[in-house]
Amino acid sequence: MNRSIASPARRIQAVAAILLMQANLALAVEPPVASTVPQQMPAATAPLETQQSSIPFAQLQHPSRNPIDAYRGKTVPPPSLANSIRLDTLVRDGKIYLSLRDAIDLALENNLDIVIARYNLPIAQMDIQRTRAGGSVRGVNTGVVSGTPGGGGAGAGAGTGAGGTSSGAGGAGSGASGIVSSTLGTGTSVSSYDPQINANIYTDHTSEQLTNFQVEGVSIYKFNTSQANVNYNQAFPTGSSLQVSWDNSRLTSNGIYDYFSPSYSSSMQVVAQQHLLAGFGLGPNLRFLRIARTNQKISDIAFRAQVIATVTQICDMYWDLVNAYDNEQVGERSVAFANDTLATSRKQLELQAIPEMDVLKAEGELAVREQNLTVARTNLELQELYMKNAITRTLDNPILEEMPVVPVDHIASKIEAIAEPVPDMIAAALRDRTELLESSLDLQNRELSRKTARNALLPSLDMYGAYVGTGAAGTLNSKYFNPNVPTTLPSSFGGALQNALDNTSPEYRVGLSLSIPLRNRIAKADQYRTELEYRQSQVYLEELKKRIRIEVRNARYALEQGASRVSAARKARDLSQRTFDIMQKEQKLGAGSNQQALAAEHDLALAESALVTAETAYEKARIEVRRATGSVLVDYGISIADAKAGVVEADHSR
Repeated sequence: MNRSIASPARRIQAVAAILLMQANLALAVEPPVASTVPQQMPAATAPLETQQSSIPFAQLQHPSRNPIDAYRGKTVPPPSLANSIRLDTLVRDGKIYLSLRDAIDLALENNLDIVIARYNLPIAQMDIQRTRAGGSVRGVNTGVVSGTPGGGGAGAGAGTGAGGTSSGAGGAGSGASGIVSSTLGTGTSVSSYDPQINANIYTDHTSEQLTNFQVEGVSIYKFNTSQANVNYNQAFPTGSSLQVSWDNSRLTSNGIYDYFSPSYSSSMQVVAQQHLLAGFGLGPNLRFLRIARTNQKISDIAFRAQVIATVTQICDMYWDLVNAYDNEQVGERSVAFANDTLATSRKQLELQAIPEMDVLKAEGELAVREQNLTVARTNLELQELYMKNAITRTLDNPILEEMPVVPVDHIASKIEAIAEPVPDMIAAALRDRTELLESSLDLQNRELSRKTARNALLPSLDMYGAYVGTGAAGTLNSKYFNPNVPTTLPSSFGGALQNALDNTSPEYRVGLSLSIPLRNRIAKADQYRTELEYRQSQVYLEELKKRIRIEVRNARYALEQGASRVSAARKARDLSQRTFDIMQKEQKLGAGSNQQALAAEHDLALAESALVTAETAYEKARIEVRRATGSVLVDYGISIADAKAGVVEADHSR
């Protein structure tokens, strides 16, 4: 084509591109989002928290009636890093007075592990929206986020994916825990179910030098072409498709032998196609949507697993905090007694009632106990930091960072024996453990993949039908050598369009299209691999059941052992207490020495510390029993709806 002729078309395309870009920029303007960055305030008056409001995910997912909204992006508000108001209510006299229930509620509202896991819920919903339109499954996360330091973190593990497509490469990244998932969702290709309109409109001017004057009767042949073509494509979940095409053209020229100038043509074509073997029916064509819906259930269960893991960790951290707090109290009492003993020894030395060696021993004992107290205090500060990190979204506040945490709940003095039989505990675990629920749903996805992989083995047989209507029109060329030749064609484009639509010159076509892959080794290998992966997952499910049985029994054994240790530690503490009381009385009466009293108090401090450790291990064992049997949420009265919303509304009994 001549460069001078093509330049107008290029200019039109450039102008259209600029207009589309400006329209896109205008439509992409985002609404203002409230800033989540707290303003700088004086340290003396800065509150610990101000909860920032954010747009719920559900509001962002509502379909809009505005047709232009389909081409506008949606923006998720930045995450709020402000702590919940609940934290302010627990502060008194510059300290955070925290109960176990308060720690759990604050974790449900602020813990970043749960905040991260909360995003997986709308991500799974977006997979459903994508697969409804025929898109493939991108997969969801089924792992537990374990980014909070401190505590046991029972049940925490690395995040894994579930419900992905088979389009990716296999290998180590194809599954988790030794389970391969590379053929999940395999089958015939799925077309997009969103209708698509394609339009092509252009005008073209061409000049051509002719070497033979007799061809068109002119030495330079000039003709103009205008095209306006529109196509509509629609696929359906039954394996059928529909295509409607409407093509129109207008031609003018300066040739004297062209019969019409201008001439018009219009054609309407309707083609319907249906898969009869491979790709037939709702099963293969809606498999991604069904997998996405199952994945959404898996994602909900995974979020529940995240809440269980976080609550279990918070409970462990709370009792670690109680342990550190009680040990610090024991250390303070021990240092105070050592100070009193040293003061008494110095007075007795002045009276020459004891040798100087006893004073030196008392000073050495005080130094050792002060060192132990320093260790206990730093350990308490570390546990306080762990707890504050777990129950807040941010620690970027000097007041909060240095604020002590005082545990309100302490270990119960009564050891409660579990009356529930072990078989009943195992039955409850097999019913409620999230791992089993996730694996059972994953088996449903794999069963669906088995069926669609078998369908993909079939040859491709399609039945199609087409209807084509054409129409032509034009004005007789006044330069034609014989302009008096009669014509029955209409002279305008409207006439050509009418002929294309009124069945004046129709074309009908019905046929079958068959494609048979010889040997079919790729589809056969994929089909057999789906069978292998399905059986592998069945074995993994049974392995999970065996492991859960052992975990329940192990947790039960640990609880019984913990109760026995607490009982023994309490008896040892009581014996040390009686011994210390006797030594203290003898010291006051002058019958006993200060060193004997110091030794007795040292034994008492060790016994009290051992009791605190045993009681902490017992409380953790109780928590582990709840985790192993899947009863954490019920026993602590936790609402998953509150965890999803990030606001605990229930009024728990303290």
